[in-house]
Amino acid sequence: MIKFLRLFLFPFSIVYSLIISIRNKLYDLRIFKTTTFDLPIISVGNLSTGGTGKTPHIEYLVSKLSNNYKLATLSRGYKRKTKGFLLAKDSHTALEIGDEPKQFQTKFPNIDVAVDSNRVNGVEQLLKNRPDLEMILLDDAYQHRKIGRSINILLTEYSNPFFKDYILPMGNLRESRSGYNRANIIIVTKSPTVLSPLDIRRVKAEIQPKPYQEIYFSYISYGKPVPLTEAAKALGKIKLEDFAATVLTAIANPEALKFYIKRYAKEVNSINFPDHHYFSDSDLEKIKQKFDELLPTNKILITTEKDAMRIDIEKTKDFPIFYIPIKIKFHLNDGDELIDQINKYVTANSRRS
Repeated sequence: MIKFLRLFLFPFSIVYSLIISIRNKLYDLRIFKTTTFDLPIISVGNLSTGGTGKTPHIEYLVSKLSNNYKLATLSRGYKRKTKGFLLAKDSHTALEIGDEPKQFQTKFPNIDVAVDSNRVNGVEQLLKNRPDLEMILLDDAYQHRKIGRSINILLTEYSNPFFKDYILPMGNLRESRSGYNRANIIIVTKSPTVLSPLDIRRVKAEIQPKPYQEIYFSYISYGKPVPLTEAAKALGKIKLEDFAATVLTAIANPEALKFYIKRYAKEVNSINFPDHHYFSDSDLEKIKQKFDELLPTNKILITTEKDAMRIDIEKTKDFPIFYIPIKIKFHLNDGDELIDQINKYVTANSRRS
C-alpha cells in the first residue's frame, strides 16, 4: 500500500522538486539576493518537515555559548497570532511569540529571543534594539536563503536520515537530498545512547560528507517529571514507576517519548494532536476521556516541555500534568568539538573591539 501511494505521489514530488531546485539554483547564481550581516549567524535546521530535535539542539548551543557571547535567537514564531517583529518579554505567551521561542525565553532569561517570519528584517531589528549582539542563532532557517549565515547546521534523524527519505509529498523532505551540500555541520540526532564505532562509520559513509563538512552524533537524555499544574504540584516529587500515565503530545514525532514512558510507567495510553496544536476546550474533554480510560487510581498526564508552553494552566489546574524535560548529549567528544568549531569561527569574526 505504501509503495503504491509513493508511486501515485511521485509525479507531484517531481514537480515540487523542480520548483525548489530552480529556486535554489537562482540563489546559487546570485540572481535571487541573499543579505549578509557583519556578525556570526548560525542556522539550525533540517531537510525534513520536522521531528529532528531543533529546539533542544538550539538550547544546547545557548547553554554552551551564552556565557561567553551576547547572543539572541531568531525564530519565525510558527502558529503565533501576532505579525511582524517581536522581541520576547516575560509577559508574552506562546500564542504571541510561538511555543518554541516561549520555551527559549523561559529557560534562558539572559539572552534575547525574537520572532519574525522575515528573517532579514528580524536581524535588522535585533541589531537596532541590541547593537552589542555578538551572535544570532536562526531557528529552522535551512531553506530560508534570503539571509546569509556563517555556519549552517543540518540536523537529520538517526532512524529516518535524509538520505533514505523522499521529497514532498512522497516523503518528508522539503527539498532534494542534495540540499545537504549547503551544510557546514551535520548532526545525526536521536541516535541510540550506545553507538558503536562501526555504526558511526556506516552512517558517515552513507552521508558521504564533503571535505568542508563535519559530522557529529547526538542523543536525547530525559529528565525527571516536572509538575506543571496545581494538581501535579500537590503530588510533589514522583517516580514514573508508581503511576499509570496518559502521554499527551502535539509534536512532530512523539514516538520516542512514548517509548520512554512505557519503559517505566505501570500502564500507558496516549493522545496525539498535530504539531504546534493549541488545545481547545473540546480537546481538553478528549484528553480527560483518554485519561479516565486508565484503570489505576494512581495516574498522571505526561507531556513535553514544548507542549507545556501551549497548555492553559488555569483551565487544566485539576489535571495532574507533568512535563518531561530533555537535554541533548553527544557521543564521544562530539559536543566539545562542535562548540570548539563554533568558538573558533566566532572568535575570528567577533564584533568585539
